[in-house]
Amino acid sequence: MIELTRCFRFAAAHVLARDDLSAERNRQIYGKCANPGGHGHNYAIEVTVRGPVDVETGEVMSRRRLDALIDERVLRRFAHRLLNDDALFAERVPTAENIACAIHAQLAAPIAAVGGARLARVRVHETRKNSFVTGDPE
Repeated sequence: MIELTRCFRFAAAHVLARDDLSAERNRQIYGKCANPGGHGHNYAIEVTVRGPVDVETGEVMSRRRLDALIDERVLRRFAHRLLNDDALFAERVPTAENIACAIHAQLAAPIAAVGGARLARVRVHETRKNSFVTGDPE
């Protein structure tokens, strides 16, 4: 088995708040990130696939195909948007943790459908200090 990791960036905004909580309670939980006007980040994501090396191509997965899936299912959907408006976050706050889980859910089946590789993990870098990983342990 071998792993391939591709890295991407996108800018997006979010408001960290739950509709069922008061503004005061949201501020207690999320601090300044509960600002109703929202705030943005320049997110960096790492998408890692794992699988055997294809005998014919010498690759675990076509980088072009992986890039196309990420562009279609993540970047076009999230870039330059208010993430709270996306249906993926209708039932959950768009924290970086939930963004990582949403990206994983968007990519797992399409990557598996391509061939031998499987989605191993997704890492979301929200700030210089914060990154979040979902999927297999490293």
